[in-house]
Amino acid sequence: MKERITTLEKTRNIGIMAHIDAGKTTTTERILFYTGKNYKLGSVDEGTATMDWMDQEKERGITITSAATTAFWKDHRINIIDTPGHVDFTIEVERSLRVLDGAIAVFDAQAGVEPQSETVWRQADKYRVPRIAFMNKMDKIGADFKAAMRTMVEKLKANPIAIQLPIGSESSFDGIVDLVKMKAVKWYNHEGTEYGYEDIPESLQDEAEEAREDLIMHVAEYDEELIEIYLEGDEIPVDRLKAAIRKGTLDGKMTPVLCGTAFRNRGIQPLLDAVVDYLPSPKDLPPVIGHVLDRDEEIEIFPNEEDPFVAMAFKIMVDPFVGKLTFLRVYSGSLEKGSYVYNTNKNQKERISRLLFMHADKREEVDYIRAGDIVAVIGLRNTMTGETVVVDEPRVVLEKIEFPEPVISIAIEPQTKDDAARLTKALVALVEEDPSLKSFVDSETGETILSGMGELHLEVIVERIKREFNVSLRVGNPQVAYRETIRSSAVGEAKYIRQTGGKGQYGHVILRVEPIKDNSSNFLFEDKTVGGTIPKEFIKPIERGVREAMDTGYLAGYPMVNVKVTLLDGSYHEVDSSEIAFSIAGSMAFKEAARKASPVLLEPIMALEINTPEEYMGDLIADLNSRRAKIEGFEARGGLKIIKSHVPMSELFGYATVSRSLSQGRAIHVIQFSHYAEVPEKIAEKILGK
Repeated sequence: MKERITTLEKTRNIGIMAHIDAGKTTTTERILFYTGKNYKLGSVDEGTATMDWMDQEKERGITITSAATTAFWKDHRINIIDTPGHVDFTIEVERSLRVLDGAIAVFDAQAGVEPQSETVWRQADKYRVPRIAFMNKMDKIGADFKAAMRTMVEKLKANPIAIQLPIGSESSFDGIVDLVKMKAVKWYNHEGTEYGYEDIPESLQDEAEEAREDLIMHVAEYDEELIEIYLEGDEIPVDRLKAAIRKGTLDGKMTPVLCGTAFRNRGIQPLLDAVVDYLPSPKDLPPVIGHVLDRDEEIEIFPNEEDPFVAMAFKIMVDPFVGKLTFLRVYSGSLEKGSYVYNTNKNQKERISRLLFMHADKREEVDYIRAGDIVAVIGLRNTMTGETVVVDEPRVVLEKIEFPEPVISIAIEPQTKDDAARLTKALVALVEEDPSLKSFVDSETGETILSGMGELHLEVIVERIKREFNVSLRVGNPQVAYRETIRSSAVGEAKYIRQTGGKGQYGHVILRVEPIKDNSSNFLFEDKTVGGTIPKEFIKPIERGVREAMDTGYLAGYPMVNVKVTLLDGSYHEVDSSEIAFSIAGSMAFKEAARKASPVLLEPIMALEINTPEEYMGDLIADLNSRRAKIEGFEARGGLKIIKSHVPMSELFGYATVSRSLSQGRAIHVIQFSHYAEVPEKIAEKILGK
């Protein structure tokens, strides 16, 4: 079978990432068409995009969940993950980038870098993912290739290097200049299947020469002889120039920039060439670092098929036909279906019954998988997102994926007893799928609370519960996910003593709490006891008790964040002391210290960016001021004005309707979480009063 013939050197694991509506899914659809994976062109607008397979994706015209597929181009196997652009589904981008080797960053050539472009770029920086950039929508009114590249420098602090130039723009966009081959590329039919290389138009010759010189100067540090060849007037071998560009890209010091219009079927074949030429295979990247269980030791994991099997689960999906699918990125070794694997995070053994290559929601069964594969498996009942599975020794754990904390909550209530049973099943499945979703029952009201990343996120989840799990629901108004913290340092002391006639309970703890002012961590715990005043086996239970106290806060039951706890002293009883006693004492001492440490309420602050025609700016700004907004600045972009601000989440419920009303539907806004900030005193009093 073709998939098994391709070597590791000819494998590319890539993601396609961008701001919402920059054209990611359309670009992916064109890739699938030109590689022969699809036999017709899928359309987001018509709801026929292969990668947007969920009903809600088709209805809304947006990507909600990342979808995986495989295509082939010039004897290379390209595993592709198409990720969402909307900020509410940023977890899909985070976990995809964690396991991918390279990425295509798609930009709107008229808008350049947009808010979510910045977010996904930072995520790619975090995981050191090499990437190429594709300036899409070159046929759009206001498209400007060079201006869009400048936004990459200004907003991303990137080093974009053009390896192509557009021939014309807007309605006159007519092809591209390939600066590596120094040829023009033209497309001859509407579907974009017929294309060829021609001489560069005379009107662009000087600009192309200048751009090529700039390209050579930037990649010269990876091949010092290139400048000498160029200055002597000799022809630079194309393969040699490509090799230098590839080195710079893999090094992360440059981003090759291409252009085209996916919707009009121009520029995709050269983009595929660039994926093959410049993005890494699994063998091109540094080894993955694993931590050996029970030993303070790290080992390097190389993508060799002969080495022990190591893989990471990066996504869970519930399929209505086959049940729970676990998506794995295989880092080393190989595995046959029916094999047993060991989950090192949970210390459990599980059996993989089936192995599947996915094409969006379609499945292709295979007999074995190997290093470099991205695959879905059936049979892992207890393995969750971010966990490591292995087969043999050494039993290693890979670095887990970090998940963002929810910022908004709603109360949901089933309408019948049958609905209640189905709701429980639905929540278990959806929280498994989406780690940025949280669900719990409020102990005071008995309500089921659902917390997520934004109004759209929760709206989609509620709709899925109703449709996919056939649950009738009543939904409460959105609530803000507040947090608590402390402003000063304080010491707390607690003794937990119980005598019941037989063996009693005794735990005595003295600890100090202090704020973590740089927000570098939500919680730090340090043991500074000396002389065995508290035996070592009781330290962990104390920390557990402190964590439990932090989960319910001090002021209003909201979780506490940005707190460092130092265990100073205490005492124990040789007979009566126990883990439970010290856990309770730790919880009591923390609450006592928190009471004295000036506790305050925090609220989520959202970064709000509005793109609007100038005539609506006054009304929009006046409305923002009424919402406790802090205006950060203004920009002009493509004939529109950009208003940048920070606004408390509590002031933004239903903002889409207000924004449309104030701008006659012409303003576009993007909201994403920025940070937590202290709630003003008068508003805090109202919240605490409730």
